[in-house]
Amino acid sequence: MSTPADLTATQLVAAYRAGELSPVEATQDVLERIDQLDRQVRAFCLVDADRALEAAKAAEQRWQQQLPQGLIDGVPVSIKDVYLTQGWPTLRGSKLVSPVQEWPFDSPAIARLREHGAVLVGKTTTSELAWKCVTDSLVGGVTVNPWDTSRTPGGSSGGSAVAVALGMGPLAVGTDGGGGVRVPASFTATATIKPTSGRVPHWPASPWGSLVSAAPMARTVADTALLLDVISGTDARDWSALPPPTRSYSSALGNGVLGLRIALSPTLGYVDVDPDVAEAVQSAAAVFRDLGAHVELADPGFADCVEDFHVLWFSAIAKTLGRLTSRERELMEPSLQEVVAEGERCSALDYLTATAARTAMGATMGTFHDDYDLLLTPAVPITPFVAGEEVPIGWHAPRWTSWTPFTYAFNMTQQPAASVPCGWTSTGLPIGLQVVGPRHTDDRVLAACAAYEQVRAWANRRPPLLVRSG
Repeated sequence: MSTPADLTATQLVAAYRAGELSPVEATQDVLERIDQLDRQVRAFCLVDADRALEAAKAAEQRWQQQLPQGLIDGVPVSIKDVYLTQGWPTLRGSKLVSPVQEWPFDSPAIARLREHGAVLVGKTTTSELAWKCVTDSLVGGVTVNPWDTSRTPGGSSGGSAVAVALGMGPLAVGTDGGGGVRVPASFTATATIKPTSGRVPHWPASPWGSLVSAAPMARTVADTALLLDVISGTDARDWSALPPPTRSYSSALGNGVLGLRIALSPTLGYVDVDPDVAEAVQSAAAVFRDLGAHVELADPGFADCVEDFHVLWFSAIAKTLGRLTSRERELMEPSLQEVVAEGERCSALDYLTATAARTAMGATMGTFHDDYDLLLTPAVPITPFVAGEEVPIGWHAPRWTSWTPFTYAFNMTQQPAASVPCGWTSTGLPIGLQVVGPRHTDDRVLAACAAYEQVRAWANRRPPLLVRSG
């Protein structure tokens, strides 16, 4: 039986407007869902029921007066524990951060949530300092996948994806520096978009700079666009932020794909892909053809950029953590210590060479999009693997980048890239489709995802953990 926690943000706002449901009822149900399920998945590292209910009561009063404060007034939202949030610790999954200090600031995305009346329910788990595409840390433990609790939900925004998938709040904010929202969206059958770099202001600046985008996470494309409308804009603290969008992303969702030129690249020309994933992505491409798009096989034409990405990623985290004492380094997980050591070996010449390679990739993709309006790829070439591991057991390489080649490439190029569900394996594990557009075409990417969702809607298929608990 459906309850308020099962509703999308769009449905909640409509119910508030019609007087059929109150933000207090919705928030109470979300908090009950968290209390019921979170101990099994560890999606949250902090839940503040008192503050959430206080915010919900204020929203309830505004709706009773038909004076909503913003686009998501009274909607429960969770926050990845990398965003500064006034009054709550931001530990980033690390023992290096002390919770015993003042927390007086909101990051820009959190400030926008408050301005729009969101009910903030808590902070979600991440990998240590959000450095890898799975979600486990010495602080938060191992976050698991609600579709199979023996498996990872991906990361580093895995807690946010799990929260959304299980109805522990219909909206969440995450970050993506190499796949941080797209990987967990693919692994949990949720929707997301890594926006064009600078689309959502981000402060304090990430150690990884313009590789990272603040990003919305939800169960549906409509909710993803709604949340992007809320958190987009400008903030004086982010010198790289883009001007405010001239049109809401929600209003563009009906544009469809008729006549668009779409490239399908099942492997980018160099990736080994699980057969189940390959089949699901081919099937998804057929939907775009049926919707009137011109779809053809075409690879972008760049080689795997993993070594250049490693230089940028590892040297950035080394700069952030390089001055730690040996005792402080012992507080980090061993794999992160290895990465810091590798980053310390990178020279300025290595960094500039990687930056030049990144620039060349951007030029390649710019030229590619002269011929193609969108690019379709798998979001992840494999399906969810055992939780608590950086890579699948017996894998050929030790680092998470060895199984995320479809995602980090488009952090290098700063393009908008979405992930939406496109199928399930024979054992019921989700598979994600990545939809990539030229820079500044976030609206086109979201409209394409919405058109696909109209044909292959996924939101009513819920994780087994939720079905069993019901």
